[in-house]
Amino acid sequence: MNLQASSLFSLEGKTALLTGASGFLGRTFGRALLLNGARLIMLGRSARLLTLANEWISEFGADRVQACQIDMYDLPAFSSTLDEIIAREAFVDILINNAHELGFHTGFNTPDGALEVASFEHWMRNMTGGVYWAALTTQKLGEAMKARHLGSIINISTMYALTAPSPRLYKDTNFLNPPAYSASKAALLAFTRYIASFWGPYGIRANAILPGPFSNTQESGPNSVQDGDFFIDRLKDRTCLGRIGRPEELAGALIFLASDASSYVTGHALVVDGGWTAI
Repeated sequence: MNLQASSLFSLEGKTALLTGASGFLGRTFGRALLLNGARLIMLGRSARLLTLANEWISEFGADRVQACQIDMYDLPAFSSTLDEIIAREAFVDILINNAHELGFHTGFNTPDGALEVASFEHWMRNMTGGVYWAALTTQKLGEAMKARHLGSIINISTMYALTAPSPRLYKDTNFLNPPAYSASKAALLAFTRYIASFWGPYGIRANAILPGPFSNTQESGPNSVQDGDFFIDRLKDRTCLGRIGRPEELAGALIFLASDASSYVTGHALVVDGGWTAI
């Protein structure tokens, strides 16, 4: 094994499939994969996906970027899209299960998402997006990985798979982190370990990244917060480093787990939270 970083962390010649590719963290994940040599298959449902894909095609080339706009809640269509990708691609080396709906429909930042009143739909949309989407992509792409005895599966969970949100964070705010989100992301972490256990003999590695407070201060919309908001100050006060994370600070963890640098790492939960869960 070449121990130079340029070789050890290289993704040259590898193909990665990324769900939620045009989302807040997905955009950074996708760019990091491309900058480190991977071909990228982008999945997402927003119109922004195609705009972003065109930008990256201009920068990296049409042979490096493919985009599939799909509503993953439409499970038959999602399954068919994956089948089409499998038929078209010789092999997908890296699977990043990143997509998760963060909005009113999954109980975020609305009183309807609270533990006392959360609906069946809130729970099911979280469980579908948090667990089943990852299960379906893993099931579909895993067969070729098993046959080749090679593959890296990276599931994007959250620090709230390990620890509960503090009610004090949300006091006197309109923000709410719903119970179904924590439950679904904890289940995703358990699923990650299950893959590692059962598919390790096939040379497949499965790991999870658990981001901490990476608030979307650069976004707009009902779920965004801005720098200077007292809610951001509360988040900063809970970390050892005294600040919230920047999306690019997840890129190192992603490239590590996607590359040969982590060839003996599987079943691991890599926490990137500024020390939130340390104290």
